[in-house]
Amino acid sequence: MMKRWILPLALLCATPLWAAPDGAQSADAAPGAHVESLLALARQNNPELAAMRHEASAALERLDQADALPDPRLRLELQDVNRMGSQNPSLWPGEVGSTRYTLTQELPWFGTRDIKRAQAGFTAQGADRAAQAVWADMASRIKINFAQWYFLSQSQRLSQEILALLQRLEQIAQARYAGGLAPQQDAIRAQTEQTAMRSELIAMQSELHQTRTRMNGLLARPMRAELTEPIRLRALPTPDQLNPQALEQRARERNPQLAADEARLQAADKGRELALQGRYPTIMVGIAPTQVQNEIKTWDLMLELNIPLWQGPRRAQERESVAMQASAQARRDATAIQLQVDLNENIAALQSAQQTESLVTSSLLPQAELTLQAALVGYETGKLDFATVLDAQRQIRQAKQSRIKAQAEGQARLAQIERLLGEDL
Repeated sequence: MMKRWILPLALLCATPLWAAPDGAQSADAAPGAHVESLLALARQNNPELAAMRHEASAALERLDQADALPDPRLRLELQDVNRMGSQNPSLWPGEVGSTRYTLTQELPWFGTRDIKRAQAGFTAQGADRAAQAVWADMASRIKINFAQWYFLSQSQRLSQEILALLQRLEQIAQARYAGGLAPQQDAIRAQTEQTAMRSELIAMQSELHQTRTRMNGLLARPMRAELTEPIRLRALPTPDQLNPQALEQRARERNPQLAADEARLQAADKGRELALQGRYPTIMVGIAPTQVQNEIKTWDLMLELNIPLWQGPRRAQERESVAMQASAQARRDATAIQLQVDLNENIAALQSAQQTESLVTSSLLPQAELTLQAALVGYETGKLDFATVLDAQRQIRQAKQSRIKAQAEGQARLAQIERLLGEDL
């Protein structure tokens, strides 16, 4: 009677956890089956990313404004509007004593416009890199959330499998108790384990709901919008792709936050140059024809210079620009240091997760499956007690859960590495 349970239980334990149910691969009505579909939606819908893109576009439009000349000024002077008392006052140019037209144009000191344009260019570049950094961070959050979602989903499926196993163990214990081969306590213990498992499933369901809510928030979708259960993870990189020196070089060249800080440093350097330009005067040129009745009688030319006499405010402005440049330099250096620390930390963690998954899959999980099968046979023959079977069941559950956790950890670490690189590995 007992032997008919051995094969089904063994097959249950040996069933690959990642085997999706029939039809799961075709469930593409809603996003979520793989992380790429979620990233595509986030690129289109996320308002934070859209805001950063608009800011970058706005910064780019400042290029033409930066080196533009100020608008010219036109001044109209009506002189002797009553013609020495010989007529009533008039506002018509041909009816006054004379009319003076003054047209002036302000000209910055030589090189000032080029500096302003260069500064605006670096500012626009920094805004663009900041938008890329926002996307890299957002993509990382989506990938990490997807890994957590996958972990919870697969853990829920594992718990359901273990619950089915416990139900079958209870039936075995009931049958042995009915035959006088085991105490009733065995069946009670199986029921207790089932209750604990159902409690865990309730907690997992709550966590899954929270994870789906966070994902919909990142995608700018309604919080209760449907999402397909994740069915596959991305392939992890090979050892050759995780060379720390090569990845550090890529990160220095492509990390968007570091590039944004570098652009801000260049803009601050141009700001310092612009502050030094304040030592030189601004030029004003103009032309002033004078109309008498209906004819232009005289032409005047004008040249005006402001005198940079009060140096206190200018020196303070120069010191401010130097301090801003030093601040940008320090911020860039801090970003570069933290980049190396985070990159090496995540590389080591990813390698550890890969090794853990390999060890569990190749060694720990097969051993746990054999232990459970042996425990079931021993319990059938009366050589082992029910507690040994439960311990074997816990071992196989822990082994499978360790594999799921290692897979999710590897995906999360990969997401962090790609955030630091600013691109997919």
